[in-house]
Amino acid sequence: MYSFLTTSAWTDYELIDCGNFEKLERFGDYVLARPEPQAAWDKHLSEGEWERLAQATFKREKGNQEKGQWQLKKGMAEQWFINYRYNDLKLRFRLGLSSFKHVGLFPEQDPNWQFIFDRTRALPGKPKVLNMFAYTGGASLAANAAGADVTHLDSVKQVNFWARQNMEASNLDNIRWLVEDAMKYARREVKRGNKYQGIILDPPAYGRGPDGEKWLLEEQINELIKLCSQLLDPENNFFVINLYSLGFSALILDNLIKASFGKTVQNEELGELYLQDQAKRKLPLGTFFRFSSVK
Repeated sequence: MYSFLTTSAWTDYELIDCGNFEKLERFGDYVLARPEPQAAWDKHLSEGEWERLAQATFKREKGNQEKGQWQLKKGMAEQWFINYRYNDLKLRFRLGLSSFKHVGLFPEQDPNWQFIFDRTRALPGKPKVLNMFAYTGGASLAANAAGADVTHLDSVKQVNFWARQNMEASNLDNIRWLVEDAMKYARREVKRGNKYQGIILDPPAYGRGPDGEKWLLEEQINELIKLCSQLLDPENNFFVINLYSLGFSALILDNLIKASFGKTVQNEELGELYLQDQAKRKLPLGTFFRFSSVK
């Protein structure tokens, strides 16, 4: 089933406007303006409204598409917390202004956090969940809060520390933290014969492991999915993958996953994640594929 999924009503987050390759968002008490390569249409609000509303604006460095600096108005915090609620899942995230325009949270992942929380609870026993390219841990926290034994893997030590702060702020504990290269770890786990009931993947288009290992999505995603098919429990399971790479079709995910997982794929869902602004424009923010042995 092909689906378009967006966030549920969320008190501490909203996409106010988007266009001209920028987005204007509210995270808790603060409104931020930052680049968005998918927003190819015109803004709905005027430039004057953006200037009035934005308390922090990200400006790229000349000749650098990745790095830049935040311009802050008086009273704008550099770090702050927001809350997230879904049924009895209660999470708290520390946000911060990074030199790469990120703030420590991808709010479009809300539908996947709900899926992870619900499917983890529906699995028997205490499921083992592996979250790779795990960033600041929204998915790890959702699985942990639902009773899973969670292994959280990211190649950046400071990001794992940030995720741990989110765990503690959410009154959770006992997540296993690994600063590892995802491909190397998956290969070792296959050799060890280990199995997980849940696997979550959120790989970037490109990146580096802790020892400089190169990650290129188009070159390595096939092998990684094959490894995951050997790590996933074939009977009791869920699997979630997100891709943010521009131009990487959801049909590529469909082909890769079905070729590797075969009959393990049940109750599948394929599609796109998006955020909707106040003018009802839908901002696409990646493709996903997920399946589970339980509903």
